[in-house]
Amino acid sequence: PLVPGSTDIDWDSAQSWDADAAVAAIMELCRTGRTHVPVYDISTSSRVDREALHIERTPLFVAEGIFAADIVERCQELGVLADALCLRGRPTTTFRRRLLRDLREGRKSVPFLLRRGWRLMRAERRIVARQTALGAHPCGKEEALGRLAAAAAGRCRRAVRTPVPE
Repeated sequence: PLVPGSTDIDWDSAQSWDADAAVAAIMELCRTGRTHVPVYDISTSSRVDREALHIERTPLFVAEGIFAADIVERCQELGVLADALCLRGRPTTTFRRRLLRDLREGRKSVPFLLRRGWRLMRAERRIVARQTALGAHPCGKEEALGRLAAAAAGRCRRAVRTPVPE
């Protein structure tokens, strides 16, 4: 999808993501400890490969990203959700961190990164509200770290309700 009124690809639109493939990969990862994940070349806006992801005996893994909350309900119903978090902070801080990361990684042209960053900074409060409405708990770094530790220890608020099917 394109950003309205622009020729920029809208990577922040849920239409740019395959939620069904993400849920299938999570289920496989929880069932077997391994799955295959896509490899993207952000500079060319394309999927270029797949690679194996192994978690072996890790009791918990973190799926992160702007669309993670889109599958909270499904993952909870499937019994594979320990918690759902949405990190929130100052929009200007998020803008700065995102821009520095994207420039360092050469993700896109500077004008594109500035346009996208500005658009996301202005929308950040709406993004957090959307994530919260989808079931993610908005919190800062310290609370998130505490909740992750609790989830890893099996003391999370969203306990796994049903076993993962074999």
